[in-house]
Amino acid sequence: MTDIAKLTPLVELIHKALESEHLAQAAMLFLRLHPADRADVFELLNEEDRGRILGHLDIATTADLFDELEDQQTVEAAEIISVERLADVLDEMDPDEAADLLGDLSPEKAERAIIEMEDADDVLPLLNYPDETAGGRMTTAFVSLNANITADQAIRYLRQLSPDSDIPYYLFVRDDNEKIVGVIGLRDLVVANPERAIREIMDTDIISISPYTDQEQAARMMTHYDLSVLPVLDEHNHLIGIITHDDILDVIEDEATEDIYRLASVADTDLQPESGTYVQLRGRLPWLLLNTLTALFASWVISIFGDLFVQVAILAFFQSVVAGQGGSAASQNVAMIVRALALGKIEKSRIMPVLIRQLWVGLLQGIVIGIIIGMGVGLWQHNPYLGLVLGLALIGNMLVAAAVGTLMPLLFQALGQDPAMTSSVLVTAATDSLGFFIFLSLAKIFLPMILQYLA
Repeated sequence: MTDIAKLTPLVELIHKALESEHLAQAAMLFLRLHPADRADVFELLNEEDRGRILGHLDIATTADLFDELEDQQTVEAAEIISVERLADVLDEMDPDEAADLLGDLSPEKAERAIIEMEDADDVLPLLNYPDETAGGRMTTAFVSLNANITADQAIRYLRQLSPDSDIPYYLFVRDDNEKIVGVIGLRDLVVANPERAIREIMDTDIISISPYTDQEQAARMMTHYDLSVLPVLDEHNHLIGIITHDDILDVIEDEATEDIYRLASVADTDLQPESGTYVQLRGRLPWLLLNTLTALFASWVISIFGDLFVQVAILAFFQSVVAGQGGSAASQNVAMIVRALALGKIEKSRIMPVLIRQLWVGLLQGIVIGIIIGMGVGLWQHNPYLGLVLGLALIGNMLVAAAVGTLMPLLFQALGQDPAMTSSVLVTAATDSLGFFIFLSLAKIFLPMILQYLA
């Protein structure tokens, strides 16, 4: 990733050139950059400068820029140019990127752009699939060969076709019924005997996926089988698209962002620091309101033991230790379980062993931390029973944390929800409330002994 700070001086130069009407100079500075860096610079320009730069880019360069921009920035840039020019840009873009852009545009503008496009047939099939499926991630830019032609005929066909440089290294082989029967690499094709039939040199071991499969599953398959290209087949075994390694990198980034945001209680995974005020409130405020309710519930638990604080005020100093340690331990469990679920490493038959293992680890962590903190507080306050209560409460809440942090993501998945939605809010609610209850209940049981040392 480019260091934005290094691009800032260039952004200022482009802005000054545009302000002084040196449009050719501004365009030249912009075009010197790598396409990925152009996207970074474009995002740093103000809206007026973006429009003027777009007006001095040819169709191919604009298409490359749109391919590199984030979805929201691409939509904003598309709104600047005319529908006719947008149609030309869409024709030049990769089909999957063009389909994503059309899906994000207003229905009216998307429809007008499709009418103006010359190669809409490559893009329209991709609009039938949800964004987060294999079909939504695939591209129709691939090359397929008939199994009955020779290697020499295949090479001559490729020369005539002259595919784009970003067409994958692997070529797919179809039979006379258009069904996929194999795959062949360019190297194998080039070194093969020119007279040998493609069916004799192709690899028939094809790993494929349905267009309706979740994109995360597609990413797992490509990672597990070390694939650079994953074919997408319909129910008739016809090749309708492919998912390439760069698409999967985007999927992995999107899924990681989604999990991080969900664990941080942010509902909108497209949220950015510069997003509008309303968008930020919509994505963040609901979970904060839920957090307020759970905090009030924890306060209600504490209020049950109000008379206890009157007798032993020092308890208020240490209850946060129990809740804090429980919340941290539960968050560790949630992170591990969510990751394991995302990678498909937890099966139903393994849930109970996983839970038992986490409870055992929670118990051991509780014993170690309970002994250290319990003895420390006991010596500090000259009250061994206060230390004993704190130590036992920590052990108890560590067990709660292990159970909650393990079972809550599994429960969410069983309900068909994203396990990452477990979030720190729900975990903290459980460990805080139960932690307070355990600590204060034990304090009430040992109250006479604690008071004896306070006297």
